[in-house]
Amino acid sequence: MNKKTKQDPEDFEWTTAELKASKKFNTLPKSLQEKLASRKPRGPQAAPTKVSTTIRLSSDVIQSFRATGTGWQTKIDLALKQWLEEHTLA
Repeated sequence: MNKKTKQDPEDFEWTTAELKASKKFNTLPKSLQEKLASRKPRGPQAAPTKVSTTIRLSSDVIQSFRATGTGWQTKIDLALKQWLEEHTLA
């Protein structure tokens, strides 16, 4: 695995100290355990409309979209769709 040069705040690994300080599920209040256990896991999409991929974009583009908050990846998708409507690929 490649070593990352910059730490992404949304993609991190817990340190040993953080793991030791974390609470185990069975030590949480029963009401919270029940609420978390009742959540339905997200299953596969019935008709997938998007494809997972890896793409390299400039840091200023990523920072600008991330600054818009939740849904920033969808906003990139919409911006690319708009560009495709306005331009012809060679």
